[in-house]
Amino acid sequence: MSLSAQIVTLFLLAIPVACVAWTVTHEEVFSEPREFCVRKSETCARWYQRKFFYLFTCEYCFSHYVAILFLFVTRYKLLYEDWRGYLVGGLALVWVANQYMSLYGRLRLDIKSEKIEAEIKEKIAGDESSDE
Repeated sequence: MSLSAQIVTLFLLAIPVACVAWTVTHEEVFSEPREFCVRKSETCARWYQRKFFYLFTCEYCFSHYVAILFLFVTRYKLLYEDWRGYLVGGLALVWVANQYMSLYGRLRLDIKSEKIEAEIKEKIAGDESSDE
């Protein structure tokens, strides 16, 4: 595979990696298992048990597992055709996926803040019109 095709594949593969990692660690559909893992990561007696459950609550940590799964399924390699290609590809895939998740997180935050600002402006406008 040419280098340009590898780069395009990297940016395309990072999209589902980011989507899966974000959905599992942030969205409501997985809230019960996530809350269980949060509880276990805080209350388990042994440190390695706490760390194991923590890995399912952090999008950065979880994205490594998702990236490994995608590397296994797609056999994607970056720069090298041997095991080093998997290593470089996996680390690059995690990095790009986390950049996507950061952008998505900022976008969601901006949308929420704009929505709150609009609601406040509507409430102020409603209060002013009812005072008249």
